[in-house]
Amino acid sequence: MLTRQAALPHWAHFNYNRLSEAAVSSFVALFFVISLRSPDRWHWKKNGSTDLKRSELQFSSYGTLFDCAAKAEQIKALDAEMAAPGFWGNQEKAQEKVGERKTLINLVKPLDEALSAGDDLTAMVEMASEDESFADEVPQEVERLEAVLEQLKLQALLNGQHDAAGAILTINARDGGTDANDWAEMLLRMYLQWAQKNDYTASLIDRQDNEEAGINNATIAIRGPMAYGYLRGESGIHRLVRISPFNSEGKRQTSFAAVDVSPEISDSVEIEIDESDVRTDTYRASGAGGQHVNKTDSAIRLTHGPTGIVVQCQNERSQHKNRATAWKMLRARMARHEEEKREAEDAAKYQKQAKTGFGSQIRNYFLHPDQRVKDARTKFQMGNFQAVLDGDIQGFLDSVLRWRAGQPLEDTEA
Repeated sequence: MLTRQAALPHWAHFNYNRLSEAAVSSFVALFFVISLRSPDRWHWKKNGSTDLKRSELQFSSYGTLFDCAAKAEQIKALDAEMAAPGFWGNQEKAQEKVGERKTLINLVKPLDEALSAGDDLTAMVEMASEDESFADEVPQEVERLEAVLEQLKLQALLNGQHDAAGAILTINARDGGTDANDWAEMLLRMYLQWAQKNDYTASLIDRQDNEEAGINNATIAIRGPMAYGYLRGESGIHRLVRISPFNSEGKRQTSFAAVDVSPEISDSVEIEIDESDVRTDTYRASGAGGQHVNKTDSAIRLTHGPTGIVVQCQNERSQHKNRATAWKMLRARMARHEEEKREAEDAAKYQKQAKTGFGSQIRNYFLHPDQRVKDARTKFQMGNFQAVLDGDIQGFLDSVLRWRAGQPLEDTEA
């Protein structure tokens, strides 16, 4: 039996029959958000015990996200650091700090809005408990805030070790011949469009064009708030079914492309790599790029013996710059490798197979016989194929976050 240590507030006497079941859930969660800002405001006990129930433990995972005051202090500290003389002397470090501040702003702003709206809702419910004329406004206000709360809940799921980092995304054409090369380039454009729509920055690290059409592979870096956290679930095989534009008989073709996403690791983070385990190969860069690029061995390939991880970079004219970028890519892949090992160990504890890496087909894209895109893991799907290729993939990314958190799966169409 739950007992209160203090008198119930006015909003506890509100007639919740006016709200839908979903709205009641959002209503309770919104007041939970308010209590996080003032944790001493309400004190619940169960039979006089201070033990947390499972549901309370689940809510406690939001503590880091909702620590608004601490994040505001971090922003102030970063502002002071950025205003100091010589801050821009080290461009790479400066950009990391700018990205860190942007991430914090993107967390604090919706939190401030939710907390402010929560206070307004508290006042509205208190008035409604005394005056029935205000009661009809409460359900509308709760429904308006549901979207804000849902976004906050999704952000709370971005709590991985490297989720706040940038993402290094590599696309490789697989089975399907020229169609697969074309498909790989279509995916490259899709992720670049997603980055642009979300005000993230994207830079090309490496690209190898196919002689007939499309690309053999490409690597890009996407930087922005929680970029890796959102994109990490894109690792795996992406399958396309369509009438091939490269088949003179107009037959249906199935083609595959592999996507791998790794966190962009800062130089300040230690990743142990024994240089003696890494083989370095230099070769002549291919494709367009001018006489200098094609006549010197400026391209770099690094192979890590124990894991078999291979990275390469040929985008810069300078071998030195390509080498530095290749090592950064290797550090990112090694960090991802360790993360996958931890995920596999956690999955084994619950007798559940870890669905990561190149071995899993994660999403199907159909242009024939009907147009739709469906995620094989979460069952989320969209009927507008072109919108997805134009970067409208946030629904897929959000559904994967919920899937990783173990939330129930159901067929959902956007």
